[in-house]
Amino acid sequence: MNKLSTGIIFISSILISGCYSQGGWTPTVDSYNDPNAYRINQDMAECKDLATHASGGTAKETAIGAGVGGLIGAAGGAALGAIAGSPGTGAAIGAAAGGIGGGAKQGFESEAQYKRSYSNCMRNRGHHIVN
Repeated sequence: MNKLSTGIIFISSILISGCYSQGGWTPTVDSYNDPNAYRINQDMAECKDLATHASGGTAKETAIGAGVGGLIGAAGGAALGAIAGSPGTGAAIGAAAGGIGGGAKQGFESEAQYKRSYSNCMRNRGHHIVN
């Protein structure tokens, strides 16, 4: 893999990881008839931490996905490029495409796991979750 494709994968993974941040989302809690309403803030802080650990962290998972996708894309791109007479160019294009796709996929999956874990944690603590 050449420096261009490595740079493209790195920049793409940084951009993607910035798009999938778990920091702003919280489940909506309906406190009506909630016997544990006095614990909502404490439970949200604890569940947020647990969900972050359960999901592996979006930025970390996105970087892993970008790396794996980049390697697979580079191999496939090199093979197709060899057929066309330019394996280096094919590898660079394949690495970039694979890195972006792999990073996005891992980022989405990690974000979904984070939200499920956060909501489940709050439900298991007796709170009514709307979303």
